[in-house]
Amino acid sequence: MSRAVIVIDMVRGFFEPKYNLYLGPACHRIIPNVRHLLETERKQGSRLLFLCDNHAPDDEEFKMFAPHCVRGTIETEVIPELSPFVEEYIPKTRYSAFYGSKLGGRLAELKPESVVVCGVCTDICVLHTVGDARDRDYPVEVPVDCVTTFDLQAHQFALEHMEKVLGARLTWATEVKPAKPEFRPPIGALFGETVEVGLTRALGIMKGAGFDPPATTEVRAGRAGTLGGMDQVRSFLEKGLSKDKTEVYALEDGEEFRKDEVVLRITAPHQSYMIYETTYLGFLAQSSGWATAARECVRAARGVPVVNLSARNSYPTIVGYMEYASVLGGCKHPATVSGGNLAGLEAAGPLSEKLFLSLGGPERTLAELKKYALAKERVIVPVGVRGEPVEESLFLARGLGGRLHAVKVALVNRGQPLTPETVKEVRASLNAAGFLDVLIFLAGDVTPETIKHFLDNGAPVDYFGVENYIAAAAPVSFEAELCQVGEKALLRPGRLAGPTPNRRLRRVI
Repeated sequence: MSRAVIVIDMVRGFFEPKYNLYLGPACHRIIPNVRHLLETERKQGSRLLFLCDNHAPDDEEFKMFAPHCVRGTIETEVIPELSPFVEEYIPKTRYSAFYGSKLGGRLAELKPESVVVCGVCTDICVLHTVGDARDRDYPVEVPVDCVTTFDLQAHQFALEHMEKVLGARLTWATEVKPAKPEFRPPIGALFGETVEVGLTRALGIMKGAGFDPPATTEVRAGRAGTLGGMDQVRSFLEKGLSKDKTEVYALEDGEEFRKDEVVLRITAPHQSYMIYETTYLGFLAQSSGWATAARECVRAARGVPVVNLSARNSYPTIVGYMEYASVLGGCKHPATVSGGNLAGLEAAGPLSEKLFLSLGGPERTLAELKKYALAKERVIVPVGVRGEPVEESLFLARGLGGRLHAVKVALVNRGQPLTPETVKEVRASLNAAGFLDVLIFLAGDVTPETIKHFLDNGAPVDYFGVENYIAAAAPVSFEAELCQVGEKALLRPGRLAGPTPNRRLRRVI
């Protein structure tokens, strides 16, 4: 048995409006994510355990919370969307799914390598269950897009506590995995046109001396981060090196690396790859910088999707690579066709504010949007362009109905900074008018600190659009060190002689 998935309180008492502890409209957004998680885990042979509230009519908990999920009532039933996945239904009566239930015994029988915890509420039953699972030394994963609660601020606190105090690993059930494209290396780089001249001159001297021993070079990271550019490095080296005389070991794109960790090791005749050093370091440095910045935003968002809208701040010929790296870091769909083609994903993003300004007013814009939306996909439309965000959101929602996917609110609206209170007002107005499915897309010069500020203050944001932070990311500095020439292991300051062991490296060439 590889894994056990603990599904907590995905029952009708928390997900249907007529019951005392209905979590509200936001809770429905995790249902498709949980379903996707369960489908994936079932295919992998994981055991699915549903832990569900089943209280006595006079339960002590009702002194804290209104009566809910009383034993024998319909409230204790798993919601219909997930009922086909119920393999084991285990009643529980307290915050921790372990307390007074059969869960501990079942896990002891199953002996899972790790435990996945999802469901509701993040800051109550999920948090306490994760704590008890960690006390029993189970490795625990919490997919942040598969948990929710009444209070957004409590949700954020609980996720941070589970990760930083309890040691659970935060994951994403709906994480986007980009395709592995066949990168075309720059032709000029293969012939040394983008290489530091010191390397080409050194190579010329070595050729003149007839000195070309097998040599091992290791590439180390100057700081911790998320790896990008390794697929480009592999494609580049495959074009330039003879495979029968070459061994290349590397980490995979998207993996986390530590400061000073070896991420790449090349063993080949030294002259064959010496000239490529500038190029492969450049691939890694720039792409890892973008991927690391994206991961910083994604981590700050704690499950709220992040979209990279940084193309406008990048040189056109590198936009696709920048967007591909940001997907490695956890961002959702690229915003340009170039990035979409590399990642194998559909480009997506909000409509431009220029639409409103060009057409001259909301009425004409709405008329044209109706024509477009009826023929195309659901749209993300900017609000607050000519009027107030609340009024324009309601106007568009009423006019477009189910064709409006989200409203985009700008971080700076007509010269005024957006506040969490304004976002709350937009959400409350949409909910009151019955538009529970219309999402809120916040965009602008968004940074991890911006994301944290809005979430810490309870702003119900459904997407964050990052317009500069990723593109402006500083490259991660990598250093290529020659550690062995022929049979001779080289001793470098502060290092052991020869190659540095790293079990995470896998052979790629």
